[in-house]
Order: sequence, then C-alpha cells, then structure tokens
Amino acid sequence: MKRFLTYLLLGGSLHMNAQTVDVTKYGVAPNSFADATEGVKKAIETAKGQERTIINFPKGRYDFWPDQATETNYYISNTSSEQEFPVKKQKVGLFLKGLKNVTIEGNGSVFIFHGKMITWVMDGSDNIAIRNVSMNYERPGMSEMTIKEVTGTSVIANVHPDSKFAIINNRLEWYGEKWITKNYHAVLVRPDQGMLFYSTWDPFMKSKAEILGPLQVKFSGDFSKFKAQPGDVLTIRDRYRDYVGAFNYRSKNIRLQNVHMNSMHGLGIVSQFSENLTYDSVYVEPENGSGRVIASSADGMHFSGCKGQITINNCRFNGMHDDPVNVHGTHLRVTEVVSPTSLKLRFMHHQSYGFDAFIPGDTVAYVHSKSLQIFEQGVIKSAKLISEREMLVEMQKPFSAELKAGDALENVTWTPSVTIKNSRFEGTISRGTLITTRRKVLIENNVYYRTGMHAILIENDAEGWYESGPVTDLTIRNNQFIECGFNSAPNNYVISINPQNHEMLPNYWVHKNIRIEGNTFKIYDSPILSAQSTSGLYFTNNKIALTDFLPARNTRPAINLIGCTKVRINGNLFDKTAASGIEAKKMVKTDIKSDIPYQIK
Repeated sequence: MKRFLTYLLLGGSLHMNAQTVDVTKYGVAPNSFADATEGVKKAIETAKGQERTIINFPKGRYDFWPDQATETNYYISNTSSEQEFPVKKQKVGLFLKGLKNVTIEGNGSVFIFHGKMITWVMDGSDNIAIRNVSMNYERPGMSEMTIKEVTGTSVIANVHPDSKFAIINNRLEWYGEKWITKNYHAVLVRPDQGMLFYSTWDPFMKSKAEILGPLQVKFSGDFSKFKAQPGDVLTIRDRYRDYVGAFNYRSKNIRLQNVHMNSMHGLGIVSQFSENLTYDSVYVEPENGSGRVIASSADGMHFSGCKGQITINNCRFNGMHDDPVNVHGTHLRVTEVVSPTSLKLRFMHHQSYGFDAFIPGDTVAYVHSKSLQIFEQGVIKSAKLISEREMLVEMQKPFSAELKAGDALENVTWTPSVTIKNSRFEGTISRGTLITTRRKVLIENNVYYRTGMHAILIENDAEGWYESGPVTDLTIRNNQFIECGFNSAPNNYVISINPQNHEMLPNYWVHKNIRIEGNTFKIYDSPILSAQSTSGLYFTNNKIALTDFLPARNTRPAINLIGCTKVRINGNLFDKTAASGIEAKKMVKTDIKSDIPYQIK
C-alpha cells in the first residue's frame, strides 16, 4: 500500500526510492498556530541530494512568520522601482533552492503567512510540485469595506474583519503585521454584477472618521465626486509592489496542482526565466465563504522571460487589481555601441530591472524600437550587470551597422509556448490575458466574464512597458467572451491586437498568424476585435450576440483593422441586433477577404 501511495503522489510514475518526509518529525504541528517556518526549513533541507522526496504536511493549518524566514535578495520583473523599494530583500516562507524531484504535499492544508512574505521561492530547482494546499495571509495586504450609505457629505461602511484599522486623529489608518498603508490605490467592486471600477481614497483621507459600531465607520467630508452605491466594496492597498505572492526563478519542470491562492501581496505567482510550467487547478480567488472580494493586489500569474511549455488548465481567476495572466519578455535599449561586438544596454521601465536579462548562449533579436522591426539576430558570448539599470553584452559575431543606439534587444531563447484552456477569468479591473511570445499559443475552451478591459490583449513594445515580443502562431478558439471591456470605452474591443509600433513600415507586420475561430461573443456594445500590423489574421465561424448588460455607446464597427494583410473574415453568425461592420485603415482591397461589408479609409 505504501508503495502504491508513493506511485500516486508522484503522478503515476513508480519510484521505489522516493523518501517521504513528514514535517511533524521536525517539530511542526498542524493547528497549533505556532511558527512552522524553522521546522519546515529542516524538512526541506532533508531533500537536498536525495533522488526524490515528498515533503508531507498532514492536513491542518500551518503558520509562517517572517522572524525565522529565509531572507532573499531578488530583482523581480514588474515590481517596485528603486525609489519605491530601494533594498530588494524579501522574507520567504518556503525556500526551495537548488532542489530536484521534490513534491510539497499539502493534503488539503492551509498555509497562513504573517506580515509581508513571499509564500514560496523556487530558485535553480528542477521537477518541483506543490499540490493540495491553500495559501492565505492572516492580514491580507488588501483592505476592504462595504458601502452601506453614501451621500454628498458622508459615507457609512462596514469594514471586513480581516482589514485591521485604527482611527488616529479622526482619520482611518489601515495597518497590518508590521506594515501600514501609505500610498493608496483604490478599486471599487460591485459584487452583484461582477464589475470592478477605478476609484479613490482621497476623500476618505480628507474626511473625519468615527466608529458607529463594531467594524462600522462613518466618514464625514466632501464625497460629492465619490461614485459608489450601497453594496459596493471599496478595496484599498498600497500601490507599491514590494512583494509578490510566489516566485519561480531559473527553475524548470514546475507543477502546481490544486493550489488555492486566496490572497497575495503585490504581483501574484511570478515566474522569471523558468522553463516548463504546468498549472493545473490553480485558483486565484478569495477563500470561499470569507466575504472577501480580492485575491491579488496585481496580476494572478505573471511570466517574464520564460521558455519551454507553459500550460494553464482548469484554473480560476477572480478578484484582481490587475491582469489574471501576463506572458512577456523584456526589451532592453541599446544606449551605446561599445565595439563591433559589444553593446551597453539599459532597462528602461522603472518596474523591471536588475536581473540577468541575457546569459551566454542566448539568441537575441535586434529590434528598431519605433517600428518594432526585427532586422537581425545574434548570440550572446558574455553578459554582465554593470549596475542595477545597465548591462554590458558581447556578441559571438559582429552585428551590422544597422544597429544603433536607441534600438532594442529581445531575448529569443527565453520565449515560451503557451496553452491556456478550460479556465475562467472574471473579477478583474483590467485585462484577462496578455500574451506576447513568438512561439505557439493556444487559448481554448475558456470563459472570460466581464473583464474590465480587453479579454485578450496582444501588444509588444519597446518604448513604453518594454514588454516583448512578436506573436507568430496564436489560436483563440471555442472560448466564451461575456460582456467584457466596460473600463476601456471607447476602445472596448473584446480582443485587441495592439503592437506599439509608432512607425509602420511598408510590407512589415509585427504580428503574424492569429486565428480567432469558433468563439461565442456576448457583447453589450459594438466593438469585438481590433488589430494593427498583423499578417494572417483569421476571424471565422464565431457567434456574436448582443445583450442589454450596459447601454451601448455610439455604434462603431465590430472589427477595426489598421495596416493588416492576409485578413480572412467569414462564417461568423451575428444576431439581428449586433453590429457587424468592418473598418480598415492603411490597407488595400487585396489585404482582406470578407463575407460581410467593409470600408477602407
């Protein structure tokens, strides 16, 4: 029987020599509310050098405090700048460094983290699984209060029990375990409609706060511009991203299965320069029955500079202040041509810097920043950080004279294939899925429900966020898109292909081979698809139905095309009330074939 259980725990592959390490042997007791951090460290240590290890947590609650936690020093993509968070030190609950063939088996346990901590870090590890566990915080970084009454001069709200606060000098202050909110960012949630809106904490900062009863506060001040209605939940956090929910770095063959991320500080699960990631039944959402509405202060899953295969299957996303899924690389700008084979590069965006964007052997693309034209490739011979913001790279071969200061480099080696299927996206103020990768992408059998902005956004830029790169093989099929984009009007397209090529070159297209087929669009307004600088765009056999979710704006074309070619639009079924027009710019008739009318302007 023990042999059979080991077989099941390891995903069906029989391993006679797997050791099982029970955390209770190291002084860790479930449901004791004691600090499990030190004992869990010892249990993890036993896995080093072993062929295969299962670290077993008998079902229960386990608490992790930062006091005994490992302190790390990581520069993490899309987190706070040096002005906001100058010292990159983070405390970690489960530190998995240099490990191989380890399974964290939670058996349905709950891990509760205290203060500001990263739940886990995987660094330089291979074949790691985390399964059957929920991650939560004793005091989530998000504060929440439900509006009970609102007038032009006052607001009465019920504060969620998890949101600790104090009233000091007639002002409400949000605090946690060794932290206080200082730089406010607010989002209004309308739970009965599944909608999130940008809001503000400003009038509350300027108001007088007083306790009316247990967890009930009255704010008196100028609320004439505060837009809310009874039942709405105002959610407030510090806008600085000093922590992330979890971090996978330079690791490969990672599997998450039946993992609940009920609350996360900053970005969610961040994977950076990692390979072959399988997320099956990962739920980024508040704990069922908790009464909370937000699970992540920013993204749900964030992938920066990864490679191999990323698979997201049977996942749910609900309650985020940013995008559920974002997959991208990072463009670095050429600031100096040092020699015929050497370049000085700079991290340009204030939230992404300080990491090894290139290592020897990586293939890179040379990119003209304004047009996003890839004009050459090279291979890195050596690369080193010379400051937090700068890298010096030497190429194996000289680059052409076409490469100038102001151009950018993209790491081609670290670009993943992506499959997103059988998942649900909702409860987000922004987009559902951001994808910029040149390898094969399949988005299939998902539900995008009332995402605040585009359900799917495909960009690529080297002058703004500097998130790379081109899409070359993307299929979006058999998904349901339900009433998305209400925060994006008037450009509230359900799907937006929007590369930031501010110079459009003749006969050069940033994105290629995008097929949108067999989907159902339930829209309250006209816009469905917008695409720019795309070659080989197919919009076929989709169903479009108009709903009365929100009032429609002035009728606009359902499909907006700018500088595209090899476009095919046919076999789509529009109901009688849905607009079906196509507007094309910077194109000629031979660029498009359609069975519905279109205009070229």
